[in-house]
Amino acid sequence: MVSAVLQTSFLGDMILTTPLIERLAREGEVHVVATPANAAVLAHHPAVASVIVYDKRQADAGFTGLRRVAARLRDTRATTAYMAQGSWRTAALARLAGVPSVGFDTSAGRWLYSRHVAYRKDWHHAQRLWALASAPREASLPAPGQLRPSLYPGASDDAHVMALLAAAGVGAGDPLIALAPGSVWATKRWPSYDALASALVSQLPDVRIVVIGAAGDAPLAAAISGAVNQRGGRAVIDATGKLSLLGSAALLSRCAVLATNDSAPLHLASAMNTPTVALFGPTVPAMGFGPLAERHVVLGRDALTCRPCSAHGGEACPLGHWKCMRDIEPSAVAAQVVRETRASQ
Repeated sequence: MVSAVLQTSFLGDMILTTPLIERLAREGEVHVVATPANAAVLAHHPAVASVIVYDKRQADAGFTGLRRVAARLRDTRATTAYMAQGSWRTAALARLAGVPSVGFDTSAGRWLYSRHVAYRKDWHHAQRLWALASAPREASLPAPGQLRPSLYPGASDDAHVMALLAAAGVGAGDPLIALAPGSVWATKRWPSYDALASALVSQLPDVRIVVIGAAGDAPLAAAISGAVNQRGGRAVIDATGKLSLLGSAALLSRCAVLATNDSAPLHLASAMNTPTVALFGPTVPAMGFGPLAERHVVLGRDALTCRPCSAHGGEACPLGHWKCMRDIEPSAVAAQVVRETRASQ
């Protein structure tokens, strides 16, 4: 059997699609359609036969690009396309390629699907995606913890991490705590990572803090570094914009714990099974995107009736108070990070 998986959504969605890919790979080749930003995260993955890059915003925009990518999908000789991303565009891509498709009954492109699968809002998204390959009457479904995603950093990714840490004076056995203060969505960014870092260096003076994220997160890393310097702590390692996605995953595998917003690093940590302290504000884990590392803690203001306020978060709190993030106390987060760090030592 030859399968195709179409996933052209956010990075976290792609990472959470890997359990589905691994399941399908047990029965034959799996070809994945991915955006340029997400294609690299599947490098070295043993369950992926090939990645078809679909640059839907630029190089492959419009009908001409759609037909070009459809031709590449047709060449795989896939017999079923699993619609992990449900837009009309990906549905049209499978239809143009002549590949029967399976997707969720709530998707925008559902009118073009050959078979529909119920979208369960009460399931983790890894479970929802796994269910795309389930028989219609299949009764059993793995628990979320059994569907931890997988990534495979390569030798070059490991080498870049080793060079970064060596330049910072980190020894092979030195413990690391990772902080991921960024997010594409402004209201998901907890504003107190600098206070968290300050608390951590006073309680764990031998631990080094490393900040991960995109290049645009460098100002957040600078604020964290400044807070640590004021407390006389060991220099913060700024990895923002310095590593590939798989490089960040390799770095997380070296860390005792990650403290993160509801953003891509959370899913990278799940794939590397790095203990995770996840901070949820405008979104909630019940929406299906919580951490899947064996050891994880979720912190948030559960009593707020305005949560969740949207599927992704936004640029500003709709009510103007942003209590869902502002009221998460740094001391509470520090206590959980310290506990996970000591458990890892």
